Amino acid sequence: MVCRCDVETKPIFEAPPARELSTAELPVSIPALVADLDGTVLKTDLLPESLLALLKQKPLCVFLLPIWLLKGRAYFKQEIARRVELDASILPYRTEVLDYLERERLRGRRIVLATGSDIRLARQVADHLKIFDRVLASDGVTNLAGVEKRDRLVSIFGEQAFDYVANAGRDLAVWSVARKAILVDPSPLLRARVTRVAKVERIFTHPRRSLVELVKPLRFRHWLKNVLLFVPLLAAHRVFEPALLEKAVLAFIAFGCCASGGYILNDLFDLAADRHHPDKRLRPFAAGDLPIAYGLALLPVLVGLGTLIALLVSPLFLGVLWIYLALTATYSLFARKVVLLDVIVLAGLYTMRILAGSAAIAVWPSQWLLAFSTFLFFSLALVKRYGELVIMRRVDGQQAKARGYELDDGELLAAMGVASGYVAVLVLALYVESDTAQTLYGRNEVIWFLCPLLLYWISHIWLSAHRGKMPDDPVVFATHDWVSRILIALMLLVTVLAL
Repeated sequence: MVCRCDVETKPIFEAPPARELSTAELPVSIPALVADLDGTVLKTDLLPESLLALLKQKPLCVFLLPIWLLKGRAYFKQEIARRVELDASILPYRTEVLDYLERERLRGRRIVLATGSDIRLARQVADHLKIFDRVLASDGVTNLAGVEKRDRLVSIFGEQAFDYVANAGRDLAVWSVARKAILVDPSPLLRARVTRVAKVERIFTHPRRSLVELVKPLRFRHWLKNVLLFVPLLAAHRVFEPALLEKAVLAFIAFGCCASGGYILNDLFDLAADRHHPDKRLRPFAAGDLPIAYGLALLPVLVGLGTLIALLVSPLFLGVLWIYLALTATYSLFARKVVLLDVIVLAGLYTMRILAGSAAIAVWPSQWLLAFSTFLFFSLALVKRYGELVIMRRVDGQQAKARGYELDDGELLAAMGVASGYVAVLVLALYVESDTAQTLYGRNEVIWFLCPLLLYWISHIWLSAHRGKMPDDPVVFATHDWVSRILIALMLLVTVLAL
């Protein structure tokens, strides 16, 4: 009897497809080749992939997850799979494993996909790859993993009548009844355990992850944006007060930890969009270089560490930090999909850094600083989105999109962004003759020189974005752009001379 989770798929190779033989007809010399999906054919795991896609599309489903899980893992997977549609064409595949399966199929072997993922998702992958003669998967009743998978394969092929390709310890039960074991990126411990229960025919290895790869999702280079926390301290000319400087440094570290957690959250919820992007597809989670489970585990650690450090600064700073985290979550789950709201929230996240710096040292920023930062950061948020649109246009041509923006929106985004940046320059010019500037600066008229420098920089980053040279955050871009470095150095010099 064939279980309802068996799905027949048509092969696509030009070579004549092998006629599917019954178990009795299959020559002993050509046993079936059975491959696992998660971590084997794919670098990633479809359960967390589909779960994140569900929470992004329908966040309220989070309250249904415990109910589904109480009915069993198979039911849990089925309910998630029913509500999401993954794009199998952009999933990160192990090309070396696919090449091996293709070669074996052309030799006349039956290639079978046996996975614990739900049948709907497994079918999407099989329909895309078109190399599998049969698909076995979880069906809402049976969770096809471990012992259940072993029993299913033995009932179809018999013991020692198939080879099995997989990557995890839960597959030991299947390897123990397979003719040969093919391992994919196993740990030394797993390799030793498999050797004791099966004959290992082949091992696909991948270099061990270095410390640099493990910390890459934290985006330490983006911590540069957290230098904005020191702006209130500098603007108040109290940078040489040790107590305040200590609090500002602790605030910088706390904010960095929570910001890194926000980046991870953003990456996890944006897997599909990143995989369509020519540069962001190389991010660790999108590329499958790091497991999603690692990101999910790292996220609470970073937020917890940031919270503990924030408590050492002040309760007010902790409150601002949590508002920042709430804005980050709002952006990842909702705001990023809404045109214009996304750039407003992005600009707000920049401004929150200045407010957090003020909260850390208990010095409230002036209205001039808030007005200046609002217009400047709105311009930077727009240039980020505009830069993505220009890059996508070069890749996808007339079909280019960046988030919810279309190709024709580019001119409007540029107009709004340049105007907002120039208004920031105007605010700076008005500030020069204000009472605040005359009080803080002995030669406040020197600040006028900041205006043409800032005007030049804003024009420069927009011109760079227009030419497709803004692949990243504009603040990060400024750190490796020599024109920006020179202009920033000159602006710092002018500020010092104005004291």
